[in-house]
Amino acid sequence: MPSMADLKERLLPPKPASAVNLRDHGFRSSGSSRHTFQGMDALKKRGQGLRSWIRVDATGNSQVIEVDKFSMMRRCDLPARDLRLLDPLFVYPSTILGREKAIVVNLEQIRCIITADEVLLLNSLDSYVLQYVVELQKRLTTTGVGDVWQSDAADSNRRRSRNFDNVFGNTSPDYLPFEFRALEVALEAACTFLDSQAQELEIEAYPLLDELTSKISTLNLERVRRLKSRLVALTRRVQKVRDEIEQLMDDDGDMAEMYLTEKKSRMESSCYGDQSVMGFRSNDGLSASAPVSPVSSPPDSRRLEKSLSIARSRLDSMRSSESATDSIEELEMLLEAYFVVIDSTLNKLTSLKEYIDDTEDFINIQLDNVRNQLIQFELLLTTATFVVAIFGVVAGIFGMNFDIPLFDDAGAFKWVLLITGICGITIFSAFVWFFKYRRLMPL
Repeated sequence: MPSMADLKERLLPPKPASAVNLRDHGFRSSGSSRHTFQGMDALKKRGQGLRSWIRVDATGNSQVIEVDKFSMMRRCDLPARDLRLLDPLFVYPSTILGREKAIVVNLEQIRCIITADEVLLLNSLDSYVLQYVVELQKRLTTTGVGDVWQSDAADSNRRRSRNFDNVFGNTSPDYLPFEFRALEVALEAACTFLDSQAQELEIEAYPLLDELTSKISTLNLERVRRLKSRLVALTRRVQKVRDEIEQLMDDDGDMAEMYLTEKKSRMESSCYGDQSVMGFRSNDGLSASAPVSPVSSPPDSRRLEKSLSIARSRLDSMRSSESATDSIEELEMLLEAYFVVIDSTLNKLTSLKEYIDDTEDFINIQLDNVRNQLIQFELLLTTATFVVAIFGVVAGIFGMNFDIPLFDDAGAFKWVLLITGICGITIFSAFVWFFKYRRLMPL
């Protein structure tokens, strides 16, 4: 198996031939610069739709190809809106679409088109894309799926019989066609990527939340706010992947539509049956192109042809129904396995969100407690201020400019001070008892 570095060097997008031709044309041309710029504009417009793809066939061989948008639409029989989902310039949610001849997969970094014979992956230097290619090649070369579903064009009859034996006769639970294996690797890469991000978020979140409970500061609150924003974004992505898998599991028609190998085998078998009927007609001396007159055609051959067509249609319908049921079961088990994985990741994020909410509630309780203590202290301080104000009132009364006999007594000041202090303490104690009676303060 090739290493990651070798694969990365081999899968680097080749230099477009248009640029080389343009450079050579610029050096060779000795005319005016106007024609040169016109040629550059023409080449630029003509190469706007080219995009680099990594092609992995059923035997595990990979190569880099450059295909424009319309050629890819004709090659995979896809509408333009499906290819738009794979455009790296736009951000689309995770999507798995089953079409007539292909499966369009947009799962995080993995954006590819899966057919019955090949996987067309958008060329990128992202590590997860390269890991997807390496893992798919390893599984294809170790399981030998390419030997089952691919062979030389000259040996078409033997290949067709071997395909039918594998499709309708193999009951091994480990058997999966090529498109399901490619889809499995894509689901595994997406689930692994999301689970790794969830684990990194958990490793970062729990110590930060514990630190916030012990020390409430503006810096810690800002870090928790950023952490919560990342958590919400990651939860939304995981939820979209989970909903997409669940939607596929709930729709049997979509799952049956994704069995591309079976549809290709049925198409080949129908073509082979039509060729057999045409050969039978030619052996009986009938023309396959000219219309047959009901007078000249023998009744025995007509009855035999009709019986053969009815038997062939019944056999095809019976095989298609049985294989569709098997394919639905196989794909449903595959999707269910990764549904459990992505649901576990979602549960991790949900638990982390609940822990953040509990931490926020705990912090709010702490802040409320501090606020209540401040209110109680302010209440005591207001009461003490009221008591001290009594001394000011007494001092103001005795500071009036009038004569009374009490001013001639030398010990009058001590008695006034003592009586005022006793009255202030009594009033303060009465207030405290009232606060305690009304349960305004836990005294």
